[in-house]
Amino acid sequence: MEFLLQPENLKNEMIHLVPLKKSDFEELYAVANDKLLWEQHPNKLRYQRDVFQNFFEGAILSGGAFIIRDNTSNEVVGSSRYYDYNPKDKSILIGYTFIGRKFWGKDYNKSLKKLMLDHAFQYVDKVYFHIGAFNIRSQKAIEKIGAIKIDEFEVEYYGEDSKLNFVYLIEKDVRD
Repeated sequence: MEFLLQPENLKNEMIHLVPLKKSDFEELYAVANDKLLWEQHPNKLRYQRDVFQNFFEGAILSGGAFIIRDNTSNEVVGSSRYYDYNPKDKSILIGYTFIGRKFWGKDYNKSLKKLMLDHAFQYVDKVYFHIGAFNIRSQKAIEKIGAIKIDEFEVEYYGEDSKLNFVYLIEKDVRD
């Protein structure tokens, strides 16, 4: 069974994920245009329009990106994506995630990751995450949901210089 990277019906009690489209740029940039959002991220300039435009282009080309919306208000919460599906290894990566500061500390990230993991584990046994080496906030958040750091290496983001990232893993068997 082939992994469906952008299903139309990913939702839970808190959020719903909508496949990202070009017309979402302005609405998503309105959330991303926050210098403090990116202070621990490998690309600290992603709040700048041209830098975010590059990120957005990579998201569209990935074929696995979503805009995250709040179920109650339909506000844009942020974005995330599936990428680097490996059918032989039965693995996928979840990443390029950002959530607007307005939604921090309110279980949006936990809700997002549960939703994406539940979908992914219908197709794969392993889900990896690349997290910037200095992004302590994201490292702690991913560890809270059971991910284990297994490696570190340079990751080259779409159209950007490579940066040191930590690799985290959650396995289906361990999670069940």
